[in-house]
Amino acid sequence: MQLFHHTNIIIHVAAGTLALVLGFITAILYKRKRWHVQLGRWFLWMMGLVVATGLIGIFVFQRNSFLLVITLLSGYNCFSGIRAIRLNGAKAKPIDVILPLIVITTGGLYWYSLQSSALYWSALVVYSTLGALWLITCYDLLKNYLSFNFRQKASKYEHAYKMISALSGLSSAFAGTVFPQYHPYSQFLPSVIGFCWILIIFVRLNQETKSRQKQLIKPISAN
Repeated sequence: MQLFHHTNIIIHVAAGTLALVLGFITAILYKRKRWHVQLGRWFLWMMGLVVATGLIGIFVFQRNSFLLVITLLSGYNCFSGIRAIRLNGAKAKPIDVILPLIVITTGGLYWYSLQSSALYWSALVVYSTLGALWLITCYDLLKNYLSFNFRQKASKYEHAYKMISALSGLSSAFAGTVFPQYHPYSQFLPSVIGFCWILIIFVRLNQETKSRQKQLIKPISAN
């Protein structure tokens, strides 16, 4: 059993490190679509390994249970971010409803367990992570009631938000575990940087949208 535990840790750390490297490169190469898509697939596979080995560590070996929430948030954001760009405004499929319900329920059970256990991580980090988890899953469950045009226009923003959130969540888990002496800063600073990065991407996407609209208007005006 000890060998299995050590092997699981090695795979988890290796997959997490590769996911971080691939995630940053994928985000930087957003203009090179072919590389962005290919590296994004590898990032998704590595995140899958991180989530799987993380869940094994939590449920089989009873490791730090808060990592369950970060694992859920990062893993779900990664899945949902890919789904956002694939659906491109289309209505959600059954998997897009079932999975967030499972994630919400698991997050709720973890919140309930907090009432009778001590916090290893900062309360600010724990509750903000739970809040982010519920916010994103509730949005995914309710967005079907929004118009197709809104969902389609929001799909790129949604993809960017969720994928960078997955990357920053992974970074928080890494920094918080590797640098415990710098708690709580090592726990929440990666998320703060990730949020700033998301804002920059949103501004860029908005400018690109306006630029495309101007290019479409020019031929019409000329006629």
